Formats: sequence, structure tokens, C-alpha cells
Amino acid sequence: MAAAVPDDAQTPFADTVFTGGALFSSDLVTAGSPAAPTGLSVAVRGGRITAVCAEEAASALIGPETEVVDLAGALLAPGFQDAHIHPMSGGVELLQCNLTGSEDAADALATIARHAAENPDAEWIVGGGWSMDHFPGGAPLRGALDAIVPDRPVLLASRDHHSSWANTAAIRLAGVDAATVDPADGRIERETDGFPAGTFHEGATDLFASVRPTVSEDLAYAGLLRAQHDLLAQGITGWQDALVGDFPGIAGGLASYRRALADGTLKAHVVGAQWWERADGIEQLDDMIRLRDEIADLGREDRFSLTSIKFMVDGVAENHTAAMLEPYRDAHGHDTDNRGLSFIPAEKLAEYAVAADAAGFQLHFHALGDRAVRETLDALEAAAAANGDTDGRHHLAHIQIIDEADVTRFARVGAVANMQPLWACHEDQMDELTLPFLAESAASRQYPFGDLQRAGVRLAGGSDWPVSSADPLAGVHIAVNRVAPLSDAAPLGGAHQRLDLATALAAYTSGTAYVNHRDHDTGYLRAGYLANLVVVEPNPFTVPAEELYACQVASTWIDGERVYARDDSANVGTGPSSAAGPVPAAAPAGAGAAEPAAAEPAAAASHG
Repeated sequence: MAAAVPDDAQTPFADTVFTGGALFSSDLVTAGSPAAPTGLSVAVRGGRITAVCAEEAASALIGPETEVVDLAGALLAPGFQDAHIHPMSGGVELLQCNLTGSEDAADALATIARHAAENPDAEWIVGGGWSMDHFPGGAPLRGALDAIVPDRPVLLASRDHHSSWANTAAIRLAGVDAATVDPADGRIERETDGFPAGTFHEGATDLFASVRPTVSEDLAYAGLLRAQHDLLAQGITGWQDALVGDFPGIAGGLASYRRALADGTLKAHVVGAQWWERADGIEQLDDMIRLRDEIADLGREDRFSLTSIKFMVDGVAENHTAAMLEPYRDAHGHDTDNRGLSFIPAEKLAEYAVAADAAGFQLHFHALGDRAVRETLDALEAAAAANGDTDGRHHLAHIQIIDEADVTRFARVGAVANMQPLWACHEDQMDELTLPFLAESAASRQYPFGDLQRAGVRLAGGSDWPVSSADPLAGVHIAVNRVAPLSDAAPLGGAHQRLDLATALAAYTSGTAYVNHRDHDTGYLRAGYLANLVVVEPNPFTVPAEELYACQVASTWIDGERVYARDDSANVGTGPSSAAGPVPAAAPAGAGAAEPAAAEPAAAASHG
């Protein structure tokens, strides 16, 4: 395990040596040994790890210019990676009307009113982050917005981005009224006379597409840099962007990544997932291949590649659009005729999966309900039968409900379970808007991470930020406890669905590196690997499980460069140091003034 260290006459001195703490790397976890051994040092030179060795051996690598980082008992681990995140929309929302930190409906409305007053020349009030559980039935009303912004259109995405909240001005500008029919992939909440009540679910949000303002390329770029800034402060050194495309209203996604590559501002390594337009057919694959190859020709796959495709298979359980095997129940506990929505018919999903897999793409699925999971696994079985093993490392994100018969199928088809652990606990949206409306077979099988682990399924960690906090340590706390911090609730789904700490950390390091096809140089503490590292204090392996939420990132390193330090005075109140790239202090002209990022709760208030 420990790398041999030649004498210093043959080996250049290290640029940096980390010592005096514990190390976590999933390949160091063996039966009968500590999951985070101490007494070891890590040496870095030229942006890569050159040795993992006994502390006494590391002294030979310390020269007059070597920076010695005394961990003082903290944990050194591979940099976290996020397997499912939306940095562009998350960053942009931080620069618009940001409701993420709202504590209740009144707080959200006060934030909207304040933003409108501070931006009197903005033609629209746009942004998002409102939580469904703050409003009766998860559906806020147009009248509440009309009372504070009566003269300008308002359109605000829910925190899970599966619903939107509009005022009357926006509804009328879009030409929507009582005669407007619900789209096949969405639903309009209505008043007694049929006029829209103010909440639009799923595809119904597209009714505003022709009138809502699009996000400019400058604002999209500013959002990307703001997102990276905040993510580095949470120890995240790489991610998979789960939506690179012109949705929802952000046309600058790919352009922003190209610009960041050209400007040298993209510090993290990113895999982009191109958005599969569910209304279109197989013909869109040709353009996806062309874009993937264009990006590859830039020769910067160390920083950005476009090798994944995102398929939106279903919706979410809170608004009853997640595709379920058993019907949803009504408020009285009776079965309805609604089993949710499969946005792509099962036979078409299989056809697309076979073709995209054959073209060398990774397939990234939003599959939340148990029927969506089954249809996705069926599609992957069809792809494997047609194409053999393509090393696609295909993954299913969200996986809120998995029928027991389908758990073992993940391993059989080589599919990765892409978890968003923050959602796996009791909280208002789960207890009030989800569990009461699910069949018992589904209600008792929420986020079955433990079942997946026991079945030998590969696990990867993600956040779906800005749906919920991107903080991997907050996710680890829920994965281990299945209970929100300081809560006395029972573990969601039962204690048998808990993960041990080493498995949870591995999901965010080696697990996500595997999904991102970066396990050859990231995700582990190994000689020759990139020095993408995170320091966590206190060492999570030394605190009680119920106190894991208190662990924090002390510093983040990419290619051996410190890109964030919590105790750096330049970072106070702002996040990472300037090494993380420029941070927008304000939105571009016409977008409205920037607002500080709200502190996000450890447990998610919304799912998506």
C-alpha cells in the first residue's frame, strides 16, 4: 500500500507533503484495518501524487522549498466529485432572484418583493429555489405574486426545477388561460373556473418558453464561475453536468464551458451530459456525436468532455409525475388512476439507448419512480444485448424507489446507482407531499441504498444542486444516518438502508471517479494520480455518526494547487481564493443585482 521512496539523490524534493493526519482512499479500506489509517504521508510534485508512504520516509522528500501541510489530525482524501449536478442553473439562480434560503412562504415572498424593489428596470422577475412544502399542496398561487409584483411578469422555478410559479402578468403574456389544455408531459394547477392558479408542473412550464427571457451567454458564464467558486469551497474538484443544452432558458451552457477552457478559468474537471430532447427522435444523435467530437478535438479532455447523454425518464413523486408501478393515492388513501409519467415511451427509450451506447456515449438517466427504474434497466439490457460491453458506465440518478426484484439487475447490466443521499430522510416534503400518496410497496422502499450495496451495485454520490445542497459531507451524514441533523425521526426506510462511513465517502470519491471515467487519475490517493485533494476536519472517522454534519472542508487542492482554504482571510464570506477563478460580484447589466448565496440546509427541502 505504501509507496517505496528512493533516496533523495535520485528523487526530486516534493512540492508539498501532507502529514500528521489520517488518509482515506477506498483502496486502503481492508478487512481488519482502519478505514482511515494514520502514520502516513502524501507527497506531491508537478501536480501529481508522487508517494504515499510512512511519515518517517517522507522526510527524504522534504526540501528547502517544500510546503509541509500539517494536517493536525484532519482527514486527507481524494477530492470529491459530484455525479449529477446543474452548476450553470445553480450559479445563475444565485445571481437572480434566489429563494433557496427561504424558510417559509412569507420569507420567499419577502425575498421576491425585495428583489423586485432593487431591480426596478428589470422587465421580468426570474430565478427560483422555492420549496413545495412551504405552500399548501405544494402549489403556490398567482395571487400571492400579484400582491407584490402586479405590473411585471414573474416566473420562478421550484427548487427541484419540476415546477414553476407565475403571476398573472406572466400567464397572460404567455397566452395561457382556462382553455389551454395540459401538455402530455405536464400539468397546470387550476382555479375553479379552469384559469391557471399559478403553478405549472413539468412540461407545462414550456408554455412560457416563447416569452420568458433567455439567459445571456455572459450571465451563463458568470453563473458557471460562481458555481465553481462555491463548489470548490465544498471540496468538489470535478463533476458531471447533468444538463448541457438549451434548457430551461439557458442557451449558453456549452458556450460557457468553451469560454472557460479558453480563458483558463475552468479549474474542475467536468463531464458534460447532453440533453436528450424527448419530443425529438433518434435523428438528434448525429448532432450530439458532432458536438462530442468537436469538444474532443480541443484536446482538453483533462478539463472538459461531452461524452454523456442525459435522458429524462420521468418526473418527481411530489407532484405525482414520477413513473410508478402502483397508482398514486388520493388524500383519503384511495388508489387513483395516476401512475405518473414516462416521458419517453419504453420502446423508444430502448431504441435510443441501443443507438447512443453503440455510438460510444455514456447514458445518464433521471429515473426516480420504480417503473422508470425498471424501464431504464430494460433499455440497458437491450443495449448490452445489441452492443456487448462498451464500458459506458451508464448510471441511474435519483432512484427514489426501486422494486425489490430490480435491485440485483443493476449489477447484472453494469449500471451505477447515482445517489442523492440528502433526500433519504424524513422532512416535510417527504412526509407531507410524498409518503401519504404512495402505495405501501413504494412508501416503504425509499432510497434503498443499503439493498443496493448488499447486492454489489456500484454507488456514486451526487447532489442535483441547486435542487439541494451540493455539500458532499452533508450527503454523507444522511447516507450514514438516514436522519437529518438534530432530528429525532426514525431512519427513512429503516436502519438497514444506512451505509457505513467508508462506503459513503467512497461514493463521492472513487465511485464518482468511475462514473466520470476518471478513475485512472482521480478518486484515489495513489502515486501517479492527480493531486486533487480535500482536507476535512475533524476527521469524520473520529466523531459519532450523528455528528458527521459538523465536519467541514478545511482546504481543497486541484493539480497540487490550493484553490480553497477555509482559514484564508481572503476567503471570509466569499468562499475559495482567487485561484478558483473570478467570482461575479454582480450580475451582468439587465440581469439584476447579485445576491449572496444563501446558506443551504443540511437536508434537502426539495427533490428532483
